[in-house]
Amino acid sequence: MKGLFTISQLTEKVKAETIETVVVAFTDHYGRLMGKRFDAEFFLETVDDGTHGCDYLLTTDMDMEPIPGFQFANWELGYGDFHLVPDLATLREATWLEKTALVLCDLVNDKTHDFISVGPRSILQKQIKKLKDFDYQCFAASELEYYMFENTYREAAEKNYHDLKPMGWYLEDYHIMQGSRVEYFTAAARKHLKNSGIPVENSKGEWGLGQHELNIKYSEALDMADRHVLYKQCLKELADKMGISVTFMSKIDKEKAGSSCHIHMSLAQNGNNIFAGDEKLGPVKCSNIFRWFLGGWIAHVQELMPFYAPTVNSYKRYADGSWAPTRLAWSYDNRTAGFRVVGKGRSLRIECRIPGADCNPYLAYAAAIASGLDGIENQIEPPEIFVGDIYEAKHLPRVAYTLGEATANFEKSEFAKKAFGAEVVNHYVHHFKKEMEAYNEAVTDWERKRYFERI
Repeated sequence: MKGLFTISQLTEKVKAETIETVVVAFTDHYGRLMGKRFDAEFFLETVDDGTHGCDYLLTTDMDMEPIPGFQFANWELGYGDFHLVPDLATLREATWLEKTALVLCDLVNDKTHDFISVGPRSILQKQIKKLKDFDYQCFAASELEYYMFENTYREAAEKNYHDLKPMGWYLEDYHIMQGSRVEYFTAAARKHLKNSGIPVENSKGEWGLGQHELNIKYSEALDMADRHVLYKQCLKELADKMGISVTFMSKIDKEKAGSSCHIHMSLAQNGNNIFAGDEKLGPVKCSNIFRWFLGGWIAHVQELMPFYAPTVNSYKRYADGSWAPTRLAWSYDNRTAGFRVVGKGRSLRIECRIPGADCNPYLAYAAAIASGLDGIENQIEPPEIFVGDIYEAKHLPRVAYTLGEATANFEKSEFAKKAFGAEVVNHYVHHFKKEMEAYNEAVTDWERKRYFERI
C-alpha cells in the first residue's frame, strides 16, 4: 500500500536521504502518541532490539503528572522501563512531517516478554486473538468528527479557550461552499493521510459551526485502530503547522453539537461478511451471528461505557435531540439510535453511535468485540427493533449520565473482569476515578459566573 514501507524500502530511502527521522510511538490511556524520534540510520541498526520507555507513561494524567495508587507502576517500584517493540506492519512515511517515517509499537514486559496487559493496544490484541480462535476477522471503521478554529493552539490556550473563532459562520452540514473555505487544510489532510498509508474516502462539513468530518477506509480492526490514532495525530500536527487548531473534544460547548466517533463493525470468515444471511430480524436479512453479535454488544454497553466514553466531557454529549444517542436501542438507518444497522448483504454492518471523538479506539474496539463475541457464545438476543424517535422513548435504558456512574458499573462488572482481566479493570478504574477527582477539584467558569456575586 502507498505510504507503507518494508525495512528494505526504508533502508533505500535512508540511503537516498529522503527519510532522516523515524518516530517510534505507542498510545497512552488517552489515545495520545508517546515515544521517541530516532535518527533513521540508528533505527535501522537497532530495529530488532526496539527501545525502552518509562512505565510511568501508563500511570500519568493529561498533564503528565504520575498518579499515585497504580499497581502497575509507582514510586515504590521505582518507575522502571517497558520494552517498545516496533510492529513493522505499521511502518510508514508520515508525509505531514519532513523526511520522517513512523512506526507503532507493542509494549512488552522485559522479564516475561509478554505484552503489557494494561497497554491499550495489548487490550485490543487480546480480543483479536479471541476472534482468531473462532476463525473470524473483524472489520471496522471510525467515523470521526472535529471542530476547526482560526486560532492557533497557543492562542487558544492563552485565551483560556474562550471566544475562539470557528472556521465558518453558519452551520455547514454537507455545504460545499463552507467546505471550500477550509479546503486548504482538508485537502492537505486527505493527501497526507493517503500518502502515509491511510486510504481516505471523503470529507464533508458537519452539523456544528466549524465542525467537519473526514472519513478513512475501513480495515481489519487492529489496523483501523492504528489508522484512527494516526489520523488524529496528522490532523492536529498539520493544523499546528498551518496556524489553526482542531479539537476532538466530545463536547466543545453546551450549545454546539458534540463530536462523535461512530464505529462501524462487521465480522468476516474466509473473506466473506458473515453478518449477511437469510434470517429475518425486523427489516434486516442477516445471519444468527449478526443477531447475537448485536445482542451482546447492546447488552454490555452499560458496564463497558468508560471504554466508549472515557472523559468527564464525554458525557456532556449525550443530550436528547442532539444527534448523539441517549438510549440503548437498535434500529435500521435511524440516527436517533445508539445502534444503527446499515447496509445489506455483503455491506451489512452495525454502526455504534455511542463513542465520542475523544475515545481511545483500542479500548472502544476491544469493548465492542468482547461484547459481540459474548453475544455469539451465549446467543444473546437483541431487543426488538425500535421504529421512530428514540429520544422520545423514555422507557428505554439510558446511557450513563456521568463518568462516575459509568466507572462504578465498570468496576463491579464480572463480564469486564472475564473479558479483559481483573488487572486491566482495576488499572482503568483507578485511571477513570483519578480523572473524575481532577475535575471535581477544579473551579469552573460556571461556578464563578453563578456564585461570585450572588451567593
